[in-house]
Amino acid sequence: MRGLILALSIIAMVDSAHLAEAGLSSKPRETSAPATTAMATDAASQETEDRIGLTRAKRRDVQRRLSSLGFETKVNGKFDESTRAVIARWQEERGYPATGFLNAAQHKEMASAAAEARRADRPSRRRVAGRPRSSPGVGGPIGAIGGAMHRVVGGIFRR
Repeated sequence: MRGLILALSIIAMVDSAHLAEAGLSSKPRETSAPATTAMATDAASQETEDRIGLTRAKRRDVQRRLSSLGFETKVNGKFDESTRAVIARWQEERGYPATGFLNAAQHKEMASAAAEARRADRPSRRRVAGRPRSSPGVGGPIGAIGGAMHRVVGGIFRR
């Protein structure tokens, strides 16, 4: 089987050799800054924040992310003065100009930092007082039935 794959790969390379024309191109290349660099150098302002398209739900998400990173703020979907101050403190800590407004690169960095914080915190949230936070089969009759079904179905498909 490996020999067949190797043979087909060689045939495909030989067949496509005419597509690769050797020689210098007389056409100049376009040089531009990468999009991420351009976004990172944008000064954060109301305009850059408007370009992100933050709906009320997305603003609440930003507020939750800030809280998960240790920057406590009300999660109400409004960027009032206190939320702007929290954003400015987050920006200062990350080395950005403290404007209190976000640009696309900062929004993306905040999302990835919050996700990383959640992943790092997950093992400690799973255990409470040295035991699992919840155990299968607990939670009244419905929980017991669900736990029992989970064990039966799991046992059938594990074989």
